[in-house]
Amino acid sequence: QVQVVESGGGLVQAGGSLNLSCTVSGSTSAAHKTMGWFRQIPGRERRGVSCMHGDGVRTIYADSVKGRFRISRDMIKNTLYLQMSSLKPEDTGMYYCAFLYIGNRFRCESSSDYKYWGQGTQVTVSS
Repeated sequence: QVQVVESGGGLVQAGGSLNLSCTVSGSTSAAHKTMGWFRQIPGRERRGVSCMHGDGVRTIYADSVKGRFRISRDMIKNTLYLQMSSLKPEDTGMYYCAFLYIGNRFRCESSSDYKYWGQGTQVTVSS
């Protein structure tokens, strides 16, 4: 049984920062597995924000967050992080951690590329 748990969301003013964490536990180790962060707002499909390849080196960022967000991971702790700075109201949404890539080429676009998901953590940026 794999569990994916996010934390770190909250309410912040525009220009502020938040740090999200995602910890994977259970029968499958997160080490060397591709993981990512997706954002969803009501009525819209889940969209990729940032993903990190299982090699711990290759990363993908959505154009809207480049230069402001940073994805990282701790292989030993089975934890993925997302450091978010210079937050904007349009960053508001439910942030989901995605674990275990089952797609073909490495990308950060479709929620169907990942097998396991967390319950989400809400990020709200006020103007």
